[in-house]
Amino acid sequence: MKKLIYFLSIVLLVASCKEEAPKDYVTLSGKIMNQNSDSLVVRSREYSKTIKVNTDGTFSDTLKVATGIYNFFDGAESASIYLKNGFELVVSLDTKQFDETISFTGEGAEVNNYLAARALMQEGVFENDSLFSLEKPAFDLKMGEIKEGFNTLLTNTQNLDSIFIADEMKGIDGFTQYISSTYEEKQYLSTVLAKGNASPKFTDYENFKGGKTSLDDLKGKYVYVDVWATWCGPCKREIPFLKEVEKAYHGKNIEFVSISIDQAKDHEAWTKMVADLELGGVQLFADNDWKSQFVTDYKINGIPRFILIDPQGIIVTPDAPRPSSDDLKALFDELKI
Repeated sequence: MKKLIYFLSIVLLVASCKEEAPKDYVTLSGKIMNQNSDSLVVRSREYSKTIKVNTDGTFSDTLKVATGIYNFFDGAESASIYLKNGFELVVSLDTKQFDETISFTGEGAEVNNYLAARALMQEGVFENDSLFSLEKPAFDLKMGEIKEGFNTLLTNTQNLDSIFIADEMKGIDGFTQYISSTYEEKQYLSTVLAKGNASPKFTDYENFKGGKTSLDDLKGKYVYVDVWATWCGPCKREIPFLKEVEKAYHGKNIEFVSISIDQAKDHEAWTKMVADLELGGVQLFADNDWKSQFVTDYKINGIPRFILIDPQGIIVTPDAPRPSSDDLKALFDELKI
């Protein structure tokens, strides 16, 4: 009898250990209303998994992952999702209001509902144009309230990993610093670079066709400036549209000037691309890439950047519409170019 009891105890102990062993994968399931695609994609730099979505919007799969934040895609729509082996996440969302409706239940729900709420808060800040028109003291006060809101959301969320919390605190600091720098840039654009002010100048930039060209050489015509680089994907996507605009306004009172801010070591790549793509207009090479005075004076931190200057060298807009935008033609028509 003692042997039987001992044997049963061992069996129960083994069964208990098996039940308590943590899963080394994530279970991800749920239902999507108005799905954009017949599949979902969970992706990071090192990982990608495609999950089949049934015709009724339901899905279920397992993923073996490294702990961290991933992108969760349904077509072009996406959200951040935090995955850790052992999670059993159930997702619910309506793609007609993707960010507003995505929610999670099950093991790991707290951290992911936090990410969804944080994304909505960030979106609200980005879409609040009135924030950037505030006077500096009022802006600083508002930014303090915004930062406190993010911190409160983080503090009030249960079951968060300490490393995750530390990373989020750094992220909150980074986000608020980015909004503050955006505010300063917009203030600069609306004051120093306001419409009607004299434009900063470039002087003696190398011209692809030979010689040197300065902004003053182009006086008497409107100047549409494209600041770009050969390595910039979004810049290159604008090239076909820029060619169309140049063709449409050929012979009009406007010069199309493209200023490359490639580094000196990439000079040959610039000349080759200009030749291979048969780029038109006035093709110039900046004297000191990102540190060129014209670039810094215009506070150019990202490219492509388009600028429109009038025939007297006065700023029309320091951040003009792209060639791919219908707003550019509307602007030209308004100016009767």
